[in-house]
Amino acid sequence: MFKIIVCIKQVPMVSELPWDSKTGTLKRELAQGMMDPASRRALEAALRIKEDRAGEDQETHITVISMGPEMAREILYEAKALGADNGVLLSDRKMAGADTFLTSFILAEYIKKESPDFDLLLCGSQTSDSETAQVGPQLAGELLIPAMGYVQSIELDDGMVRVQRHVDDFMELLEMDLPGLLTIDQGAYSPRYVALEGIERAFHTDDIRTVNAGDLGLDRDFNALKDSPTRIIDVYSPATRKENQVLKGAVKKVVGQLFDEYGKIISGAMGKDLKTHDHEGAK
Repeated sequence: MFKIIVCIKQVPMVSELPWDSKTGTLKRELAQGMMDPASRRALEAALRIKEDRAGEDQETHITVISMGPEMAREILYEAKALGADNGVLLSDRKMAGADTFLTSFILAEYIKKESPDFDLLLCGSQTSDSETAQVGPQLAGELLIPAMGYVQSIELDDGMVRVQRHVDDFMELLEMDLPGLLTIDQGAYSPRYVALEGIERAFHTDDIRTVNAGDLGLDRDFNALKDSPTRIIDVYSPATRKENQVLKGAVKKVVGQLFDEYGKIISGAMGKDLKTHDHEGAK
């Protein structure tokens, strides 16, 4: 059996959240939670692997893992409705407030303890609520396995994985031995809709397990919020200001002034060099 683990995260629907002007934080309690879009694409990649292998009569098992409060159980049921086989919720007040360093540590502790024989570990490239892109690589480091990021396509071949990814304007074809970790590019593996029969199947059996700090053998004095080495100095909403400037005069003079003052900005927006120094020859 080929075993896939997908790490998913519940994030707030940020577009609905108002800011608290006094504290500079989001009022998360006012928003509903959803599966992080990048996590959804990682799950989709796992589901497609499972479907492809099923066509070749090869069994595949998908476990989804999420770390968060009890309400994060919702996205585990959603993952099951989409086709995952079982879910695990790592939830404990001692884990709350973990930064990426301790989040990857806690995820690794569970995997090493409960699923050490996995073949492939999938994560989203970065979550919508923090966008650090750190948990995937840090998790691979904790597990001492190879990793590749921003993957756009996956092909399995006898104990190894062949991937394609687009990085720095280059299309790369890479191979990696398994077990290993991949983070899925945000433009790859468009997610499917949840089918009605999937929703019924998700709630038919209660195979979503909750794991706390004690189950993982974490020290009784463990406190993720205090023990996390990352410190947030300030959170603020940037203010956008617009300024209009009217250029007057003959066309040739206005064009020259436009390129002198804004040529670099225009070139950056268009993605090519406009050769602003040649504007003097324009008629």
